[in-house]
Amino acid sequence: MQLFYAPDMTLPRYVLGEEESRHCVRVLRLGAGDPLHLTDGRGNLYRARVVDADPRRCTVEVVETFPEFEKRGWGLTMAVAPTKNVERFEWFLEKATEVGVDRIVPLLCARSERKVVKHEREEKVITSAVKQSLKAYHPVLEGMTPFRKLVARPFDGVKLIAHCDKNGPERKLLGEYVRPGDNVLILIGPEGDFSPEEVAFARENGFRELSLGQSRLRTETAAVAAVVSVAFINQ
Repeated sequence: MQLFYAPDMTLPRYVLGEEESRHCVRVLRLGAGDPLHLTDGRGNLYRARVVDADPRRCTVEVVETFPEFEKRGWGLTMAVAPTKNVERFEWFLEKATEVGVDRIVPLLCARSERKVVKHEREEKVITSAVKQSLKAYHPVLEGMTPFRKLVARPFDGVKLIAHCDKNGPERKLLGEYVRPGDNVLILIGPEGDFSPEEVAFARENGFRELSLGQSRLRTETAAVAAVVSVAFINQ
């Protein structure tokens, strides 16, 4: 199945953007009458056919719509401190999208090594992963958000902060907090971990302390491990 991303989808006909048109006509060599699929990133999957194979403005006609295509029965927001090497953060974006995540928040922490991310570039990474993994839901990518601002804002669900400090209250594994169908928010800190003040502030705002196991994980590995664990709980 060839999947194209159409966030501004119109029915019954839609004109692909120039980049998608070129990929459709020049790379995949699709012509008039050939089938393809599109998603608006909001849960709708469209089965369509090419009606005008213009390499700059390829027009398609929708044949069938599949609403809420493969909708997950749980919610997951990942707030993650971007890594100094941006490619490692982008690896997380890709894998989290493939496994299943609703919202990603780049987190600005006291010990953050990277304080800026290029939103447009990271959106492209996510969009590419959506198409590759045949997803109908495009994760929301927020802008860089200060730790305290995120922690203090309302969230209806299970709130967890993963950290490495063994001196505070007992940290528990994900399965002891999360049940199938839960809406979950997980905070993953930078390479230097969250500061003790940040952990305390999260605790004061209703976050519970999470362990991801005995191994000491890199930021992006910890984040992917958390995403996979939530997905496994919901199988």
